[in-house]
Amino acid sequence: MASIRSVAGAVAPSSFRAVSDEHRAPTSSGRCSLKSSSLFGSGLDLPVLSRKFTLADAVTLQGGVARAQGLEDGAQPLPASHRYKVASQAAFEHLRNVSNNRYTSVKSSILVLGLSVHSCPVSMREKLAVPEAEWPRAIGELCEQNHIEEAAVLSTCNRMEIYVVALSWNRGVQEVTEWMSKTSGVPVRELREHLFILRDRDATQHLFRVSSGLDSLVLGEGQILSQVKQVYKVGQTAPGFGRNLNGLFKQAITAGKRVRCETSISAGAVSVSSAAVELAVMKLPEQGISNAKVLIVGAGKMSKLLVKHLISKGCSKMVIVNRSEGRVADLQAEFPDAELIYRPLPEMMTCAKEANVIFTSTASETPLFFKEHAEQLPVPPESLGGIRHFIDISVPRNVGACVAEVPTARVYNVDDLKEVVAANKEERRRKALEAQVIIEEELRSFDSWRDSLETVPTIKKLRAYAEGIRTAELEKCLGKMGEDLTKKNRKLVEELSRGIVNKLLHGPMQHLRSDGTDARTVTETIENMHALERMFDLKADLSALEKQFRAAAEKVSQ
Repeated sequence: MASIRSVAGAVAPSSFRAVSDEHRAPTSSGRCSLKSSSLFGSGLDLPVLSRKFTLADAVTLQGGVARAQGLEDGAQPLPASHRYKVASQAAFEHLRNVSNNRYTSVKSSILVLGLSVHSCPVSMREKLAVPEAEWPRAIGELCEQNHIEEAAVLSTCNRMEIYVVALSWNRGVQEVTEWMSKTSGVPVRELREHLFILRDRDATQHLFRVSSGLDSLVLGEGQILSQVKQVYKVGQTAPGFGRNLNGLFKQAITAGKRVRCETSISAGAVSVSSAAVELAVMKLPEQGISNAKVLIVGAGKMSKLLVKHLISKGCSKMVIVNRSEGRVADLQAEFPDAELIYRPLPEMMTCAKEANVIFTSTASETPLFFKEHAEQLPVPPESLGGIRHFIDISVPRNVGACVAEVPTARVYNVDDLKEVVAANKEERRRKALEAQVIIEEELRSFDSWRDSLETVPTIKKLRAYAEGIRTAELEKCLGKMGEDLTKKNRKLVEELSRGIVNKLLHGPMQHLRSDGTDARTVTETIENMHALERMFDLKADLSALEKQFRAAAEKVSQ
């Protein structure tokens, strides 16, 4: 069971004030009062526990005051270091739930905390990078925090972002910041110099912009949409990727697709891989890339794009080093006109001796090339400037920064690609204005959907009612058709029945959704809920939903 974690020393923005034991003052009645801390200058004072509480420290909270189990009024005050004895499991549950229950009447917040190529150097980003294989573990650890309900991780070469749904936004920020510091080894004080924090609609808009390629180093690049899709895919098997984030990422994918289909932002857009190839062309003598001996370390998606763009620049022969031959064989089949030579990873240094340009794109968490490796390599021919170029598009980096100390070596990482994309960025920035209109539409759609979660019981019951009728009638129909119906046709009939039901339910579903912007739509939504309850005898308790809807409308009108 998760413990009640200390927040002492935790920070996010600079206005957070840490709470220490001196803020926990025993009162004359023997109770230990917990003084408040105002977080982020929000004006919201919350009691903050100043040390780690475990089962051995179980206490109950009464009226914002921590009171030791069994301590009578008039007893001597307890020192701050006193270890409270366990009263019972129920006492601990009470302690844990008191802090949670205070937030149940308010909609949870969607937060994003992250670092990107725009505000943070690769030397910092690589420390916080989370490999895709570790995303489920990270989601699980984040959801173990006291105020985090859902979590998702988006970690690429240009960004590392944590998305969470939190019971309390300021506590959520604090817990995510502490988790990032703990897992990366980067002190919180150093981390917050680069960290950006966005909440609710700002967080949603940020993800939509990311998915659309508007926040990329290469404006309009398409690979980020695939990466957002992968977050959604991984989330389907992670228990902590709940319905709010599921809906958020699904809508972000829709926004990304629409922006690329309905605007020209992707016209001629380059990717990180193509920018890396352009950088190589810029650094080599004229026509140098077609004569260069190219080595690519890694055979993943980024390397595939490297091969594609190198071929377009006239490079027809490349050596690809990879752990296994399978992916290289796939590349050989996809690019039959190019000479792609496979070499196993242990032969990497042998291949590097013959290469003038070395691209690295692997998931290795430690560098593959160090200074001593580069010093052992022969000097490249004068026809190519006598320089060996290491172009590293991996995060964490595959080429140590120390390699740049070798006179015959030049090292470039993803941050160095900015000079390549600067030339055509202004043109795409103008195109981005068109994309923002689409993003605003998708934002309104997501906000409406999230507010509609309040009517989920009615929607679910109505869908279940319709599904029951559909299934029963479908079985009757298929039974009458007998065995003459092929498997393919049976599937077509079933899809037809689903399509009819979905079309019929679309209208009622729309009338069960309210964005809460005015009392009229809220009143109509409540009336529609009651009407459907009566017509279909859905037997759902609507009293609590009514109160929440009306409270939301009143809040907006104030």
